[in-house]
Amino acid sequence: MALSPPMARSSCFPEGPPYASNTATIGGTPTKTLDVPVTAVFLLLYVCLAATNATIFRLNRRKHHKFIISALLGGFCNVRTITCSLRIAWAFNLNNVSLIIAAEILLLAGNLILYIINLVFAQRILRARHPEIGWDPRLSFLLKSLYAVIGCVLVMVISTIVLSYYTLDEYTLGVCRDIYLFGSSYIFFFATLPVVILLYTFLRSPSPDQQHFGHGSTEFKALVLLGSSCLCILIAGSRAGTTYMTPPPTGSPAWYDSKAAFYSFGFVPEVLTLLLFVIARVDLLFKVPDDSSEVRSFEKAGEPESPVDATEADMLG
Repeated sequence: MALSPPMARSSCFPEGPPYASNTATIGGTPTKTLDVPVTAVFLLLYVCLAATNATIFRLNRRKHHKFIISALLGGFCNVRTITCSLRIAWAFNLNNVSLIIAAEILLLAGNLILYIINLVFAQRILRARHPEIGWDPRLSFLLKSLYAVIGCVLVMVISTIVLSYYTLDEYTLGVCRDIYLFGSSYIFFFATLPVVILLYTFLRSPSPDQQHFGHGSTEFKALVLLGSSCLCILIAGSRAGTTYMTPPPTGSPAWYDSKAAFYSFGFVPEVLTLLLFVIARVDLLFKVPDDSSEVRSFEKAGEPESPVDATEADMLG
């Protein structure tokens, strides 16, 4: 689902600004016969998943269980419904460059929500298995710094995408490409962090003061997180890898610019990640007391939480 990095705009595109790109992008130009029906299917899936996560969030809130991540997942699905809608609209307005810019920005920005959620889950597992490390203020500061940097990177990349469509200056486009390369590389690094934390967590002998949170074993939580992280790494890795390739001209796209690559490395792993979160019930697996961060403990925090239905507990073992 990678986007081609900003490249020089040929003088054969005098219209604008914004100027149309003369390099191939993954997925190519959407068509009414292929992309519209396929994208419509993904649009329906995202709408259903948005409704599912919103329902889970509301039901949990009634039990006084505030799991904000369900709301974030619902928000991500809403962003993707807009992304799919823009791609369908693009198929009917092929010369609308402003529409293309909006579609590319949403396509890039949405994934970060999944990457951040994975890192939050990884931190909770680390805190449970190694409290002395996971609750260390220095680690919390480091992770907060990484969140801040990812926000800055997102702003930089979005600005780069917009600027690259509004200039023909070779030097400016070269700077835009360098920023885009840095941004895609950092996002890939960010997407791999949960796996790195998991490896450290389980390769190191568990602490005698292990803590428990949510439902299910720590090992099951780790398997769910590993699955979602690998899917996200596939998305971020494909984007970063194709970014470092020299984008071919529009008339001669590379294999990674095909429509099959667009859907296989983009929407498909995203939907699988969302389905994994819903089926595994991450709202039960990864729930923590609201004030756990203040007391730096899962076991000492808060009042006893609302009981969960026996059927839900049985599903999670």
